[in-house]
Amino acid sequence: MSDTRTTPTRMTRQRAAVAEVLGDTDEFRSAQQLHELLRSRGDSVGLATVYRTLQTLAEGGEVDVLRAEDGESLYRRCARREHHHHLVCRSCGRTVEIDGPTVEAWATQVGATHGFDDIEHTIELWGTCSTCRES
Repeated sequence: MSDTRTTPTRMTRQRAAVAEVLGDTDEFRSAQQLHELLRSRGDSVGLATVYRTLQTLAEGGEVDVLRAEDGESLYRRCARREHHHHLVCRSCGRTVEIDGPTVEAWATQVGATHGFDDIEHTIELWGTCSTCRES
């Protein structure tokens, strides 16, 4: 019989630095951008450690991940732990966390129609915010 419990990830100095830099930014950032922020602060954290830490935080639901238009993964520590979506300005990166009850109902219905349950989904909306439109 195997033990399926996960072992908590040890909080190293490097992981703590990644978590801290995520907490200091409101925008979605790539792993490379976060790595550069860490370096500019004087933190010696390798890029591979940044990627591993982001993956661990994402798997634990501590950060949200979205795909940029070019396919790159972007990360941000969100204020809400419950399921939500994002409306992102493609110019400045401003992000609004949004609920989507109609989307949730639609996803459940589509899954049921095809004999699926336990449906998961990710929906990100990209546009241009009013501030950028006026610039």
